[in-house]
Amino acid sequence: MRQSNSSVSTVVKVIIAIFLPPLAVFLHDGIGSSFWINILLTLLFFVPGVIHALLVVTDTI
Repeated sequence: MRQSNSSVSTVVKVIIAIFLPPLAVFLHDGIGSSFWINILLTLLFFVPGVIHALLVVTDTI
């Protein structure tokens, strides 16, 4: 069974979000408010940055 390109890219972005949250948000949305919020969250506390990145990448927020 083959997965579509969008589901594969989402899986890759989720993996990136776990290790480099701002990069995942940048790849998903570009440089915008979500990117800067994620930079701040990641610099202050890593785990909230990961959670925010996962929410952005999965289009939850």
